Amino acid sequence: MAATKKAKTKASATVRIQYVKSAIGTPPKHKLIVKGLGFKRLNQIVTRVDTPSVRGMVAQIPHLVKILDSSKA
Repeated sequence: MAATKKAKTKASATVRIQYVKSAIGTPPKHKLIVKGLGFKRLNQIVTRVDTPSVRGMVAQIPHLVKILDSSKA
């Protein structure tokens, strides 16, 4: 009989990001970063896992987004 193992989920840190300024008039790369973060409208708040790739995306468009808080869940 094969025993099933439950996958242990690691509590990972998250970061809440708000889309505060429109990407109209910005380079196409900035628009792709906004879309990649999952934003669809202004003032939207998304929660993402706090990884170096997400932090790097935010670092490229600091004039368009605002980090609200980081939490370790």
